[in-house]
Amino acid sequence: MAEDGTLTSATHIDVPSPVDASNATCLLRDVLDRVGDKWSVLVMALLGDGSRRYSELRRGIDGISQRMLTLTLRSLERDGLVERTVTPSSPPRVDYGLTAVGETLSVEVSSLIRWAEQHREYVGTSRIRYDQA
Repeated sequence: MAEDGTLTSATHIDVPSPVDASNATCLLRDVLDRVGDKWSVLVMALLGDGSRRYSELRRGIDGISQRMLTLTLRSLERDGLVERTVTPSSPPRVDYGLTAVGETLSVEVSSLIRWAEQHREYVGTSRIRYDQA
């Protein structure tokens, strides 16, 4: 029995992790969420051509904020797809590049981007037709 003033419902610390490690579908969805994120795809595409500095990535991705690029790079690094290399100098030079596993994903991302480039007109026309119906 709960004492007066004691909450009996779940609190924020009782909420389970969003990924159930015992559920293969949850694990797959978690990986797909990362690699399917629009910013991750664009970062992976740029890094597929070789390592880049932060400022080069920022200039190469139209519309990405500094905060979103930082979060995306950290997430990709955490997932083992991107590595961050700091070269001691004044100021320190920081480069981002793909790991070996990241390079395998980059091949697939390049295919997806090629498909999007080849079919963007078709998709745009289809959207207009659908919206008019």
